[in-house]
Formats: sequence, structure tokens, C-alpha cells
Amino acid sequence: MKNFLRAVSGFVCGLLMFGCNGRAIEDFGLEKLIKGVSSEADVRSAMGEPETVRDEENGARTLEYPKGPSGHRTFMINLDAQGVFQAYTQVLTPENFATIEAGMSRDQVRRKLGKPRTVVKFGLKNEEVWDWRYLEGPVTERFFNVHFDIDSGKVTRTSVSDPVMG
Repeated sequence: MKNFLRAVSGFVCGLLMFGCNGRAIEDFGLEKLIKGVSSEADVRSAMGEPETVRDEENGARTLEYPKGPSGHRTFMINLDAQGVFQAYTQVLTPENFATIEAGMSRDQVRRKLGKPRTVVKFGLKNEEVWDWRYLEGPVTERFFNVHFDIDSGKVTRTSVSDPVMG
């Protein structure tokens, strides 16, 4: 029995080590991009088709890449007016969540956080809640929730919930 438990423990540890290979950026294709050199075509080749493309007022573009289906990261890729890669930002962070304020519109929130994991309406409360899965620390999974007034479409508050407890 001890040998069986050792074998199972060794197998599980091996799987855990395989899953934590320290290659988060490489796994998403970002290591293939060179700031000031890579084109939009290079970005799409490395990352795939974006969820959303936003044309900015200055001619620049932002490409949104949620990494899921239960992913903890959403990357915003910034291209200049000539379509050249300038930077990327992983937006599902507590620091970025702190920038979401009461009174913001749905579009403002979407531009900051990307596509929500789910959208749920609570008609009796006149509330719509968007959520994003993220990691707090290296392994603690959480949901960041943005609560909107259904009629105005404006943020009323934010909250954080545990995926197990709700």
C-alpha cells in the first residue's frame, strides 16, 4: 500500500510540476513579439484572432485577447497608427480592478477589463453583474464583479467573490 501511495504521490507531483513550467508568457505567444518591430499580422500569427479590435482616436489600435475558457488573463495588445506592436498589458489584476469606479459606462469597463466571463441580470434589483476570473497571488482563484444599474448602464459598485463559495 505504501508503494502505491508513493507512486500516486510522485505522479501527482510530476503533473503539478509540468503544469507550473514558468512559461506563462510563452504559452500565449507573447514571446514572439518584438516591441517597435512586430506588425499586426505578426501579432495575429502569434496570438490568433482577437476577441475585439478597437480603433483609437489617434489611429492606434487595441487588440483584446481573453485567454480562457476559464482563463485568468486578458491581454490588451497596443499597436501604433502604423500597425506596429508597442506594448501589451495583462488587465485582470487587482490594480486595474481598482480603477473601476461608480458611474463608469459598460463600454468604459469593457475597454479596461475586456470581455466578461459571464453577464447576469437581476431584474428585481435592476442590476446587471459582469464577472472576470482572476488569480489573487499565485494560485488563489477569485471573481471580480462589476455591478451595473440596468436602466442607466452605469457602474453602481464592484465586489470580489470566491468561485467555490459564490
